[in-house]
Amino acid sequence: MLTTSSAHVLTALKQATIRDTSDLRQVLVPELLRQLSEGHAEAEKNLLAHQDGLACARTLCADMDGIVRTIYDAVVGHLYPAANPSSGERLAVVATGGYGRGTLAPGSDVDLLFLLPYKQTAWSESVVEAILYVLWDLKLKVGHATRSVEECMREAAGDMTIRTSLLEARYLFGDLELYDTLVERFDRELVAVSAPAFVDAKLKERDARVAKAGVSRYLVEPNVKDGKGGLRDLNTLFWIAKYVYRVREPEELVRAGLFTPEEFQLFARCEEFLWRVRCHLHFVTGRAEERLTFDLQRVIAERIGYKGRGGLSGVERFMKAYFRVAKDVGDLTAIVCAELEARQTKRRPVLNRLFGHFRRQRGGALVADDFIIDNNRINVVDDLAFERDPVNLIRLFWLADKHNLPINPDATRLATRSLKLITPTLRKDPDANRMFVDILSSKNAPEVVLRLMNEAGVLGRFVPDFGRIVSMMQFNMYHHYTVDEHLLRSIGVLTEIEAGRLGDDHPLANTIVGTIRNRRALFVAVFLHDIAKGRPADHSQAGAIIARKLGPRFGLSEAETETVAWLVEHHLLMSNTAQSRDLSDPATIKAFAAVVQTMERLKLLLVLTIVDIKAVGPGVWTGWKGQLLRNLYHETEILLGGGTADIARSERVRLAQEELRQELPSWTAEDFDVYAARLSPGYWLKTDLSRRIKQARFVREAEKAGRTVTTHYETDPFRGVTELTVLSPDHPRLLAIVTGACAAAGGNIVDAQIFTTSDGMALDTIVLSRAFDRDEDELRRAGRVANAIERALKGEVRIADLVDGKRPAQPRVKPFNVPPEVTIDNSLSNRQTVIEISGLDRPGLLYDLTTALGKLNLNIASAHIVTFGEKAVDVFYVTDLTGTKVTHAGRQAAIRRAVLDVFKR
Repeated sequence: MLTTSSAHVLTALKQATIRDTSDLRQVLVPELLRQLSEGHAEAEKNLLAHQDGLACARTLCADMDGIVRTIYDAVVGHLYPAANPSSGERLAVVATGGYGRGTLAPGSDVDLLFLLPYKQTAWSESVVEAILYVLWDLKLKVGHATRSVEECMREAAGDMTIRTSLLEARYLFGDLELYDTLVERFDRELVAVSAPAFVDAKLKERDARVAKAGVSRYLVEPNVKDGKGGLRDLNTLFWIAKYVYRVREPEELVRAGLFTPEEFQLFARCEEFLWRVRCHLHFVTGRAEERLTFDLQRVIAERIGYKGRGGLSGVERFMKAYFRVAKDVGDLTAIVCAELEARQTKRRPVLNRLFGHFRRQRGGALVADDFIIDNNRINVVDDLAFERDPVNLIRLFWLADKHNLPINPDATRLATRSLKLITPTLRKDPDANRMFVDILSSKNAPEVVLRLMNEAGVLGRFVPDFGRIVSMMQFNMYHHYTVDEHLLRSIGVLTEIEAGRLGDDHPLANTIVGTIRNRRALFVAVFLHDIAKGRPADHSQAGAIIARKLGPRFGLSEAETETVAWLVEHHLLMSNTAQSRDLSDPATIKAFAAVVQTMERLKLLLVLTIVDIKAVGPGVWTGWKGQLLRNLYHETEILLGGGTADIARSERVRLAQEELRQELPSWTAEDFDVYAARLSPGYWLKTDLSRRIKQARFVREAEKAGRTVTTHYETDPFRGVTELTVLSPDHPRLLAIVTGACAAAGGNIVDAQIFTTSDGMALDTIVLSRAFDRDEDELRRAGRVANAIERALKGEVRIADLVDGKRPAQPRVKPFNVPPEVTIDNSLSNRQTVIEISGLDRPGLLYDLTTALGKLNLNIASAHIVTFGEKAVDVFYVTDLTGTKVTHAGRQAAIRRAVLDVFKR
């Protein structure tokens, strides 16, 4: 299409009067814009029809070649012709970078080298300038350089980026002799003498790039181009191969000995898939978007054709396919990079015999019948090691853990090639399972070794249930990693806690972990707790069934197996109870203790809960969550230790009051008794001593000053929160006003403790997540929130106006579907009705919910706010205005309707 159109353009130029660049652009640009638009539309149509990413990228590149050629012919043929060119009036136009590879995404840069014989002349300067002006008029992103051959060599010698760009050089048109001279000199003067330096630079560059884009290849919003396991990793591999072997096409990687035919087919599949995703991304967004964000994942999945199946939605199946490709890219590149790194360290010829038959190295220390330590790495003695004894596929990793040594890349590659040897017989082998549990519960670095097993494909084959969740993502904003990566990170966190390295963050877990009797069961439970994700059934219950199946196979006793199954089934219980229930309510503790039953289970569940939350992703764990878990642990410990809740409560209330009395020596006995009588038992049980002291002084100072509405705020570095205390006359809409003021001032509430004194004053503690690292900044923000609350409570501003002013004018496209749910339960508390509300989070949601409850004349006794990414779970303990539970069915139905209406806005 472009060839005919180009001829049409050039014909039009012959008929026009071309005096300068402006005339040329007026003729060229409209037609070429049309060609670009039609070319992109045709490429997108073919991509949707055939789903071939590489074909699309090559088509777009060929179209661009035609565009650039048309511009070049127009410039040198009609604007600046050189009838009898001098030696200086020679020019070669060369594609470099990604354009030089012959592939372009719709939004890719067009990288051009204008190659000169020596210094620039007036003619070449005019030609280059005219070409660039037309390209810029076409709104193309052009990376360009104008250099002589000598300048190219000099610049490339000192700059690896330029050297890499020239490595991809592809002749387009102009003086071919210039291009050939560049290639010949580049090979002879640079490539032949600098392969080790180039490889080293590329490996370091890759490490830096991956660190910037996100270290894990299993981040749930991956960067298709620069992320780990993305296109740039494939490029790096090919650059190294081209530089060392001077291969021109990927197919030559097989002849070079880098890949087997099967591995090259894997390379080609990965490259096509990643190009397909990247092209779709650019077409959908209309720009060079490389990040596969949540709002784009569903769109791309639908465009490619993924449908829901087997408990996974279409988008989850698409992302699982993406992460499998990222893993395959990692397998291909890691083997090459690790081997190159090792060989350069040993100062051997780079890639002289990168892969071949395994042989026993002279001087290698034999550590088992089929294994040696070779250059401080575990290696096999020959390439039949796994065929002789398939148990060696587990023993390889067991030895690596035992000796705390890395594995030779050759051995890893052989293990991946030998996965077919992992049969049901091997899975049942007692020695293999014993070694696997040894690895899993090792005190060395089990996370590292398990990840090596997973990367090699051994882990998923040896434990097929784990294989089902390899590369599986959950389509939500809460989980930062794929399920398999989350489980491996959980093991890593557990190892750190056991080693005492996280004592400052987890003082209670650090204290009790050494007293746990079922250590092996704990490690197995951590490994299995999410293994049933992606199935139609509840993953906790389905996981317990898997645990009962795998426990005996792993060599666990009947009691250990039952402990593992219980932990997997209830691994969310402690977190949910701590974050969404009133821990001062005896009914909460009794219900939790009834499920836990023993102190050993309580210890196990606490540690499992901590590692599960911490391994979700950066920033998910907070000191506030830790404090809630410790409170729940201590409350339950009393009950499980033989004390009754009521006796313990009354005694602890007395002790709490006595503690506070000793800290207020200036108060008279009468003043203190009056103050203590104003506060309910729940207050004394729920607040720690330091807060009781501060609030007693806060209330007294406010009363002395005659302030009925006042606030106090401070940061809590250990818990990572900011506490805001509010004193005000109580009324049903008090919490709605407070939450609205917080929302309007940018305060994210994570918990609210609400107490009403016997004389009708509300003493509420609002806990906000921190927005700033520096206390000075955080306190300034807290001051703004406190000021907004006071103004709203005094009636100086309408809270609805404040909140509405902060709502986004255009609601953002919602990539997530979280159906709202409302549960009303009278069995969870002896005194209040518990309303649990879950749904899609949004700015002002908590204000809207508390406003709706206030309009229903419900008193909110406590509120517990939890956010799991895009999902909000808010729990309110409420009573009617008479102080009784909400029991009437009609009244409960009205509450459900009002709450559900909030989510329709």
